[in-house]
Parts: sequence; structure tokens; C-alpha cells
Amino acid sequence: MQDHVEIGMGRTARRTFELADINIVPSRRTRSSKEVSTAWQLDAYRFEIPILSHPTDALVSPQSAVELGRHGGLGVLNGEGLWARHRDVEAKIAEVVRIAEDEIDPTAAVRKLQELHAAPIDPDLLGQAVSSIRESGVTTAVRVSPQKAAELTPVLVAAGVELLVIHGTIISAEHVSQGDSEPLNLKTFIAELDVPVIAGGVHDHRTALHLMRTGAAAVIVGYGSTAGATTTGEVLGIGVPMATAIADAAAARRDYLDETGGRYVHVIADGDIHNSGELAKAIACGADAAVLGTPLAAAASAPGRGYYWSAAAAHPSMPRGALLAVAEDEGRPDLQTVLHGPTDDPFGHLNIVGALRRSMAKAGYSDLKEFQKVGLSACD
Repeated sequence: MQDHVEIGMGRTARRTFELADINIVPSRRTRSSKEVSTAWQLDAYRFEIPILSHPTDALVSPQSAVELGRHGGLGVLNGEGLWARHRDVEAKIAEVVRIAEDEIDPTAAVRKLQELHAAPIDPDLLGQAVSSIRESGVTTAVRVSPQKAAELTPVLVAAGVELLVIHGTIISAEHVSQGDSEPLNLKTFIAELDVPVIAGGVHDHRTALHLMRTGAAAVIVGYGSTAGATTTGEVLGIGVPMATAIADAAAARRDYLDETGGRYVHVIADGDIHNSGELAKAIACGADAAVLGTPLAAAASAPGRGYYWSAAAAHPSMPRGALLAVAEDEGRPDLQTVLHGPTDDPFGHLNIVGALRRSMAKAGYSDLKEFQKVGLSACD
């Protein structure tokens, strides 16, 4: 039964939980972390670690997408980002970071991002970026917005995209519009594609279930990293605490599994996951994998030079994110250390996958699907 509280006369709100509000409860047995598997499979594609990158230019260039893929994760290129609009992207990002470091006007770097994203998308540049990832041999994934999906998908398919990510801050199976443009019908769109689609973000059971019924191979749950983001509080006032959102989507997955007689749709958590403990909790709540932002931004290979910003930070009329310094440019750890260690960091920002494996082992589980059944306790 859902727990509701009265917030005023005649108005109630559901009691919900952040990842910080819950803890994993170990079972009566433990095992060695060497016996634990963090692998998962989406359609025909197997990944050794349950980690995707947030599709932002701060994290993902064609080169860093390849590196994350070789470490067993999935790098998701932003198909509407700078690599699709400019040839000298490294120089453009360096200019953005320089502006952010001045700290005189906190909005100046956002204005620069908006200016850079005002350049038109060049299909040739986008195709070259996607092809370079595909030629490396790692799984190739690209994010597009629902508004640009129909326009850009043929370019991406021709370049060899293997997983299409249709991603917005908030997405639904039905977009109601009274404008001249035809809204994207996800069910029809996905049915006509030969590549699997990951779609999101969603925040509740009903929307997750509707999105699963479109034929999506996976559903993204959440609104992205709250670090540096302003979607939830300052701009739109929209948000659902992640522990509750993940659990609700996992319940939708079970309902859809019963409804279809066995079709499993993966749940991918995207929000408030800044360290290894939060990654473990997201899996424990029911996620199959998680999108990481700030942890990957600290890696030496991340294009943002120690800064992180979400894809929504460059929105032309309503940016929902600021540039956040997460690491000094000099001395940033390599991706191996971020994901697999070894490390002397005691706060869960490095050796993230190693910590997940140990959490699973301490709770007595050998793989991710088993770990989704672990006991949880909630803080009052």
C-alpha cells in the first residue's frame, strides 16, 4: 500500500525515498567478490559492467565512448551535441571550461554552450563520429531527443548505430501537441527500426509501463544527475526520488512481463548516482544498469577537463543545468581507476565496479538479477 501524508487541507502527497534514504540489508550468507558477475545483456549486446555514460559532451567523445566500451560499459554519444556540429570540438570545450573557471559570471559558460549548440547539426560530422565508434568494435550507442529522432535516425543507422537512445528529461509514449508538426509515435517508430531502442526518462509506474508497450528494449528512469542540474527544484519543480522511481519502474517491468508472457524490458537508472554505494542501491531497488555522470567526469579521458554538465544545460531557451567542477584537470585518474581501481579513495568515487562487486558479495548474491532481490531498509 502506498503511504500518503496530508500536506494541507484536502491535499495529500505520496511518501517517497531517495537512494540516500535506503540501505542494503545483507543476508545470512556471503561469498567472495571474485565469484560475482556484474554482466548484463541488452538484446544481442552483452556488457561486463552495468554502466552507461550520460550522453553529454562533457563525458563522451568518440574516443571516450570507445574507451568505456573496452572497459565493459556503454558510452552514449549525444547525437545533437558538439561532435555533430563542430570540427574542432576539443578547442570549443576548452573555451567553455576557461569561461567556467573565471567564476565572474556563473551563467557565462552556459551562454557559451547555448551559442555552440546554435550551430546546425551536420549529418556528415555526425556520421563520421558514429562510424569511428563502430569501427573500433565496441557497441555503438547514440542519443537523440524525441523531437529530432525521425530526422536523425536515418543518418545514425547508415553510420552503423547499434543501440538508439531516445532520451529527454521527461518522455512519454504519447506527446500531445496542437502544433503543425506530427508528434513522434514511439510505438510505430520503434516497430519500423531494425535496431533496439532505449527510451526515457520516466518517473512513475504508469508511464514506465506505457513506454514498455512501445517496444522499447529498455526504459530509462530518472531525470539525470542532480549535481549541477536544476530540473527538479529551481526550473520545473519536477522530480521523483530515485529509490521510489526505480522500484516503481521495476514493478512495471514485472507487470509487463506477465502481460506479454515473458518479454523482459530493462530498467536503467539515471539520477543521483555519484558513488559506488548509490550504484549498488540503484541495482538493489531493481535497476539492471545505471547511467553515470559525475563519476565518469573525473576520468582523464572525459572531454570536459574535470567539469560536468548535463545535456539539458545547453537548451536554447531554458537551460536546466550548470557547469560543475568535479576534479582538477591535472592529475585526474584514468578510467581504469575510476571503474576498477585500485584506489586510496575511501568515499566511493573510485573503483566503483569493485565496490559494487563487494556489496553484492557481502549480501550473498552472485549476479545482478539476484541482487535485485536483496533486502532493503528505509530511514525514517
